[in-house]
Amino acid sequence: MSASASAFLPASVFLPASASAPASDSVPAPASASAPVPASDSVPALASAPETDRLTPIFSHEKLDVYQTALHFVVLADNVASTASRGRSYLADQLRRAATSIPLNIAEGAGEFSRRDKARFYRIARRSAAECAAILDVCRHLNLAAEHNITNGKELLNRIAAMLTRLANTHTKGRQTA
Repeated sequence: MSASASAFLPASVFLPASASAPASDSVPAPASASAPVPASDSVPALASAPETDRLTPIFSHEKLDVYQTALHFVVLADNVASTASRGRSYLADQLRRAATSIPLNIAEGAGEFSRRDKARFYRIARRSAAECAAILDVCRHLNLAAEHNITNGKELLNRIAAMLTRLANTHTKGRQTA
């Protein structure tokens, strides 16, 4: 991120949820190239951060249950894809791409202002979920993955598809659901 772009974000965006924001929302001036940055001032890496020390959600999609569920499916899909033999790498790649497409399209939809565009991205994410379900069916018929992984994946995908259908319908012009 450039220094000019970071000037538009409050300092609290870069702090873990447990840390308190400084009194000012101004971003400190960058350290000179010759001065070492103390370890305590560095931003923690997300991959190594413990579950209880997560960064506070700053984007609307991070608060959505469907987004969090889709992230769980991405992990499961990656595990299934990892078990595919070298000769089936095309199927593993397709599963990884389709699984990743679900949370990415949810995030894009949540970031849109137009109800119509929100609904469009949620429908795209739902189609990616359907594609993942079909890939899991192929994996089942070719005996490429453990049955419990396929069953768990399909259960997550059913839940994701139901939530995305509801979101798309809620944001479709003229259609109100209770």
